[in-house]
Amino acid sequence: MKTIIFEVKRLKLRNLLIGAGVGFSIGYVLRTQLDCKVKLSPEQALKHAKIKFEEVAPIVGSWIYIKEERIEKNGLFYNTYRGGISRNVDGKTSQYEFFVDTDTGAIVAVDEVTVA
Repeated sequence: MKTIIFEVKRLKLRNLLIGAGVGFSIGYVLRTQLDCKVKLSPEQALKHAKIKFEEVAPIVGSWIYIKEERIEKNGLFYNTYRGGISRNVDGKTSQYEFFVDTDTGAIVAVDEVTVA
């Protein structure tokens, strides 16, 4: 009788350890997959854009919308954040509107804004 109880306890412990190992493995794989799909925050997107614009001229001001926008550029669709940069070029302030891809942080489009 003692051997049967010992065998049952050993099987329960073995099943518990196998279940915990499988659960941990699945959780780890899912976590790494989800980390690859994390979108940029609007603040991170603005930071990427400011770095690129500062390579050309100093920035005076900047802004970004928090809401995502879907745009079409050259037949491709992008989920983007819309933002703006004011920069000083040769003593003259120029304003630019840009769209930053939410997945990669790449600047998809830039347009100079003319102030009337």
